[in-house]
Order: sequence, then structure tokens, then C-alpha cells
Amino acid sequence: MKNISCIAIDDEPIALLVISRFCERKGGLDLTTFSEPRLGLEEILRRKPDLVFLDIEMNSISGLDVAKILPKECCLIFTTAHAQYALNGFDLDAVDFLHKPIAYDRFEHAVNKAMHFIEIRHNKISKDNTQETIVVKQEYNSVSIAVSDIFYIEALENYIKIFRTNGNNIISRINIKSIYEILPKNRFLRVHRSYIIPIDKVEQFSKQEIKLKNISIPIPVGRSYAKEVYTVLSHKNL
Repeated sequence: MKNISCIAIDDEPIALLVISRFCERKGGLDLTTFSEPRLGLEEILRRKPDLVFLDIEMNSISGLDVAKILPKECCLIFTTAHAQYALNGFDLDAVDFLHKPIAYDRFEHAVNKAMHFIEIRHNKISKDNTQETIVVKQEYNSVSIAVSDIFYIEALENYIKIFRTNGNNIISRINIKSIYEILPKNRFLRVHRSYIIPIDKVEQFSKQEIKLKNISIPIPVGRSYAKEVYTVLSHKNL
């Protein structure tokens, strides 16, 4: 895989220096740093880098606010001295959360996770809606899954569980945002912060819940997803 383009935003120059040295040590990372958050955000929106390192508590703007408007193409790693923000960070689909002072081993672990997600995105078998399989990691193995075999997907903190019609369910260390991006968009729908469903397996639906074929427990519909869910499913011949 080609070098990964990275942007780091932190209003502390020493923190940026640490990230720069760690990126050099890791190799394969092309890093640009910004101590002024608004300038860094402008560059992110212009370049759409593969990976963003983002501090949370900065003088001029909150990193959480910056994260909400990052391009969907960017993997995000939060870097902060304030551990209480970790839950907020994962709610924003961050790949990882690094607590300052950052140890190199912990940094490398987070970057390896990001590189895995980026590799999946770059190496999709097909970028259009005709793709028939996806590949995910389960522990140290790559598993190829037929798109038609996916029953539904559930988020489990920083993992996902892929429920399959053949019963061989898969647990993979990837967040739900990243898996949704590699699925064919005309066949799957994110209906909740924790659930993705295949459209062709929907039996009944409302703005509150969805019943899939051959499963008695309904899938909840998140309030922020309800409008899109109702619009998409109303135009399908269920």
C-alpha cells in the first residue's frame, strides 16, 4: 500500500513534535502538522487525508466539533490528556483514542488499526454496487464474506458482529462506520448507530423498528436515521 497521508492538529507544539517523531519511526506515514486548528481543518477539507490525529481540548475550538465535520474518507485518532473524553471520541467513530503522554507502542497499535481500515477501503473488490464479497479481519485472519450471506451487522463498542445466514457469525475489530463504507450502498442501510441491515431481508418496517425475515426480535431504528430509513424502504418492493 502507498504511503498514508496524515494531518495532525494540536495547539501544543511539543505534542506535534512527538507525533512527528513517532510517524518517522513507524514509516510509511506522510505527516503535515498544524498548531492552528482552523487552518488544519481547512487543509483536511481540501486534501481529505487518509488519517487525522486530533487533539480534543484546544484553546480556539474543540476537537470534538472538528471531528463532526471531517470528511467521511478520513480515519480519526484522538490525542488528548483528558481521558474523560474517550467515550465521546468513540461515539464519533474514532479508530482509537491516545492518552497523553503517548507511548510509542500505543501509538503504533492505533496506527496499525487505522492502516487496516484504510487498506480495506483502498482494496475493495469493486467500488460499485455490484460487488459480491467483502473482506474483514477476524483476529489475525482475513475472512471473505459473501454480501448475500450478511443477515445484519451490530456494533459492539469498537468491534462489530456480522450475523450471517449460514450461522458462522464473525466478530471483527472495525467500527460500524468503516464497515458501512465498504458495503454496496444500494443493498444495505444503516438504521441505527449500532445496526446495519440488508434491504432485501426487510419484512416489515416503521420509523421505530424493522423486522427482518426469519428473526423474531426487531431491529431498532435510531431517531436520526428514521427519515432516511422510511424514505428508502418506502420505495422498495418489500
